[in-house]
Amino acid sequence: MQQKYKKLSAYTLVSLLAVSSFGGQGFANTATSSSPATLHLDDKATALEELAVIVELDEESILQAKHKGKSQSEQFLSKERDRVLAQLEKKGASVELLQEYDTVFSGFSIEIDSSDIQTLANIEGVKAIYSNQAYEVTPFDAESIDPELYSPQMLDSAPFIGSDDAWAAGYTGEGVTVAVLDTGVDYTHPDLAHAFGDYKGWDFVDNDNDPQETPTGDPRGASTNHGSHVAGTIAANGQIKGVAPDATLLAYRVLGPGGRGTTAGVIAGIERAVTDGADVMNLSLGAAVNDPDYATSIALDTAMADGVVAVTSNGNSGPNNWTVGSPGTSREAISVGATQLPYNLFSADLFTSEGVSYPSVETMGFPNEEALLALNEGEFEFVHVGLGGAADFAGKDLTGKIALISRGEFAFVDKVENAKKAGATGVIMYNNVAGEVPNVPGLALPTVRATLADGQKLLAELAAGNNTVSFDIEFDKEVGETMASFSSRGPVMDTWMIKPDVSAPGVAIVSTVPTHNPANPHGYASLQGTSMSAPHVAGAAALILQAHPDWGVDFVKASLMNTAENLYDADGNLYPHNSQGAGSIRVLDAINTQTLATPGSHSFGIFEKDDEKEVKRQKFTVHNLSDERKRYSIKFTGHEGIKVQTSNNLQVQPGRTQDLNFSVQVDASNLEPGYYEGTFLLSDGTQTIEVPTILFVQQPDYPLINTITLGLSGGNLVGNVNLPAGADHFEVRIRNADTGALLSTTAQATDLPRGLHAFSWDMKIDGAALTPGRYQINAYAKQGIRDIEFSGGVLTINAE
Repeated sequence: MQQKYKKLSAYTLVSLLAVSSFGGQGFANTATSSSPATLHLDDKATALEELAVIVELDEESILQAKHKGKSQSEQFLSKERDRVLAQLEKKGASVELLQEYDTVFSGFSIEIDSSDIQTLANIEGVKAIYSNQAYEVTPFDAESIDPELYSPQMLDSAPFIGSDDAWAAGYTGEGVTVAVLDTGVDYTHPDLAHAFGDYKGWDFVDNDNDPQETPTGDPRGASTNHGSHVAGTIAANGQIKGVAPDATLLAYRVLGPGGRGTTAGVIAGIERAVTDGADVMNLSLGAAVNDPDYATSIALDTAMADGVVAVTSNGNSGPNNWTVGSPGTSREAISVGATQLPYNLFSADLFTSEGVSYPSVETMGFPNEEALLALNEGEFEFVHVGLGGAADFAGKDLTGKIALISRGEFAFVDKVENAKKAGATGVIMYNNVAGEVPNVPGLALPTVRATLADGQKLLAELAAGNNTVSFDIEFDKEVGETMASFSSRGPVMDTWMIKPDVSAPGVAIVSTVPTHNPANPHGYASLQGTSMSAPHVAGAAALILQAHPDWGVDFVKASLMNTAENLYDADGNLYPHNSQGAGSIRVLDAINTQTLATPGSHSFGIFEKDDEKEVKRQKFTVHNLSDERKRYSIKFTGHEGIKVQTSNNLQVQPGRTQDLNFSVQVDASNLEPGYYEGTFLLSDGTQTIEVPTILFVQQPDYPLINTITLGLSGGNLVGNVNLPAGADHFEVRIRNADTGALLSTTAQATDLPRGLHAFSWDMKIDGAALTPGRYQINAYAKQGIRDIEFSGGVLTINAE
């Protein structure tokens, strides 16, 4: 019997960054005493014979040296790269050079046999080796908009953050250049053409000066529109208006067909944007690597130090802590979380037959309120369509009916879109595990969600012949701006920094896209994700720089953080700093602020002394931007067990700065382990600035595993797992996806260091090939007394 492998589920296998999903080719950090280089890959566990890696040299890049008052030359760095490559060749290694770097990062990217990695690590002058992380952006909630129904008022996110107020004050981004590192940009779109000159940027995929989106028909992969959508949010000026409609754009195509690219291209794009003179750069991309010292984070730190405002997505792996990924982990770049604009909340209930109740039912998402309330009109037949994949609808009549769908394997938006294509009127989504299904705004059909228990009741009703359902949906209350559930949260490993820095709208954002239809090539679409929130901040930075061309990157970042609005959830609870950062940006407030506090947030680190009180001292700098003397009152709010000592007031002369010194005292023996937040309140009587803080009592509760990515290669299942704290013991567990029964353990290892690790499985159990069925791939790690089994994807083997 012939078998074929079904594509592994993108829903559980890759982390989504806006309309973007990113899988990894990364490996772990296994530096050894014999190696002078720090390895951010696992040469022992790799499943691939040939690797693409980023090599960092000891010699500093041109800008890294400049920022330390030293000089560095392209010629010297070129010779140093050539020397290392010559050493590799002399030692018998076979390599292919991909990219060379000398501006924001010192080194190169190559393809190399995995057996030669240790040889590379031992060459003098090699500082570190990083995985060439793979990126892929795929729209997961794209809704095209009929141009005949379109009006500029549909774009409400830019006015919501105060962009129209800034325009009225004369700030439109004129004279400011914003670089878009993405899938390219459709610079022919009538809403974007004004923003491009003769030089449009660079294409690092095809290595030419035409950074256009990938069209249909490219044999290497699917067409793209992501970069054009991002660019429109920044600087569109036509039927819609971006945040900075008169800004100049440069496009750098670092992600190609199918929205795929690698770290090698991203770093090259950062270097080119800096040398091309960009004032701001936007990176709506990232990798699921919570590491402030990953290569892209280092490159952005260097770009910021050179005066380029770098803005990046925080990630779409929320809502749990520790889910931020690089380059959102950058120490200096502005990392952005995603918010949902104010909306109306509705209650929901179902009825199928007397005596059966569904207490967990709530609204999940809908295209508009009219469609949602239309479910109240009459009785509907409902049909179970399993996991809601396209094949699950084959042979089933869903016209005018309700699709009952189980969570799992496919993205929610894809399930609902499949139901819409099948003619369904609405969807009931039930969980496949304990707990609640998350809220997903903007779904293609009105959708309600239910727990596994209520889903099983619905299945029992069908089995009993009760196949009709009626709805009772009512307006509940208006909800203000809230954090999107998918938005990644911090803190950052090692630096323990709060991330995101700020938040901005990222749900159902309308912007420009190419249609790839020659008859009507330019269109608009609604997308969501932190890929959509970052360009709001990049556009805001352009407005701020026009208003204050003498401001440095620290002032731009602080102005956005200091004037951000606090965000509260639907129940009125203030979101943690680790979810919202300093809050949601307000552009004109940032432009007009008379006081800045830098940096805009603080981490006090870890307190773990059990036998005595521990004190740490820090400071932030207060900048009086006004032309009058200001007296500031200072207050700290936080846990009563954390003592902060500072002056009660501070006087700063006009146009001057002054440090505010403070000490933090923690008695770890009297506090429960965990992380604690606090806020400095700095007031001049008319304006109050909030500076978020965070600290940890005992070792932070970072997850033992926070990502797993899987794929198929050469008949093997290959994968990568990120172990933030390393592991005393690690293994991959293969379970029956339907029953949970443990079938096999593989890829076992002990004493693994922290970082990314690769593994491989020959897809055999007890030496025998897999039989048709569904196999759950989980990663297990144990460190000390803690352990975790992390759910990966489902491998489905179909019989032919």
